[in-house]
Amino acid sequence: MQTVDLEQIYTEYSGKIMGYIRARVHGKADAEDLHSEVFEKITKRLDGFDPEKASLNTWVFTITRNTVIDHFRRSRPSEELDENISDDTELDEDLLQTESLGELAAALRRLPQQMMDIIVLRYYDGKPLTEIAEMMHLSYGAVKLRHQNALIMLRESLAPGD
Repeated sequence: MQTVDLEQIYTEYSGKIMGYIRARVHGKADAEDLHSEVFEKITKRLDGFDPEKASLNTWVFTITRNTVIDHFRRSRPSEELDENISDDTELDEDLLQTESLGELAAALRRLPQQMMDIIVLRYYDGKPLTEIAEMMHLSYGAVKLRHQNALIMLRESLAPGD
């Protein structure tokens, strides 16, 4: 049963969605494109919204977050990084080799949203922490600390016996 219409959603969430997107995406044009893409997805999926499964707020921002993540996946640099570049913040290789992708994805979803964003941007999109700090409008130190804490939380979450 549909209890809200698209106009209500647009009126209530348009500004919030744009704010969320602008906080994560540099270009104004990209942000506007993503904003339109979010409402296109909402329009297509509105009949499938089930208030029994999630609140409207959760549903709308899940679509928004996933749209932003998809944007970063599409805009990944296509050139390979030099393998000789040293990085003391590399994700624990044992963690990737011993855990299934499903377990890793579930562990990522248990992280606070900002930490999950940092891990996705760092390891999936290959962005350096300095660029992530700039994208998220945070200091480098704050991003580095959240990154380290996220890795600790992932290791603990994926430790044997959990």
